Amino acid sequence: MAKKMFERKGVLYTEINIDKAAGARDEMMKKSQRRSVPQIFIGDTHVGGCDDLYALERAKKLDTLLAESQ
Repeated sequence: MAKKMFERKGVLYTEINIDKAAGARDEMMKKSQRRSVPQIFIGDTHVGGCDDLYALERAKKLDTLLAESQ
């Protein structure tokens, strides 16, 4: 769902498969303090998971965060 949101908005993103990239799970957990996936970062800002991304969109804050990260 997160990827669909970004695609709908025309946002380029990098997906990191933590099961295939060596050390990626540990890095994600260190940065986010969370174990669940996805963990979404916009620039250096940790958004959280998919529900958090959609909450930002409902609060009309996502576009601002995306613009600031450009």
